[in-house]
Amino acid sequence: MRRPVVGVMGSGKERWDDLARPLGLWLAGQGCHLLTGGGSGVMSAVAEAFASVERRGGAVIGILPGDEEQGVVVPPPGYPNEWVEIAIHTHLPFSGAHGTEAFSRNHLNVLSADVVIALPGSVGTRSEVVLALRYAKPLILFGPTEAFAGFPEEVERTASMPRIHEFVRAHLTRR
Repeated sequence: MRRPVVGVMGSGKERWDDLARPLGLWLAGQGCHLLTGGGSGVMSAVAEAFASVERRGGAVIGILPGDEEQGVVVPPPGYPNEWVEIAIHTHLPFSGAHGTEAFSRNHLNVLSADVVIALPGSVGTRSEVVLALRYAKPLILFGPTEAFAGFPEEVERTASMPRIHEFVRAHLTRR
């Protein structure tokens, strides 16, 4: 049986532990894989929580950016974070303001996920939200409403963990 993949996107700087930790712990009990960009901030916080659950069915997957240095593709410093169990190395260096461009791993992050949950972040997170809309992925924003200023208005926002549970279960059941 193929396990579902839940993509969690968010800040590469701020951890948002009050959101990421309960989300990672809960997802670990849902029989799914966790997919992030494999870096720090939210990516590290949610992965740490998920990986801390001993009896979980899924793995922590990180899709890493990469750049070519002297003929060898290497991820930037800090990638993958220590919680990534399956590192998918790419040659795709773009992120941030260039996150929707063809050479951004954000396309892989979104396309590989069955459901996308975005925590607060900046332009890179916003680009993943735009891509999730483009690729018609089930998508929800998780955090305080004011943290998503400038994000597409048509995306549901919630600060409620029970709403996240309901959303994820509903979409994973449909797949």
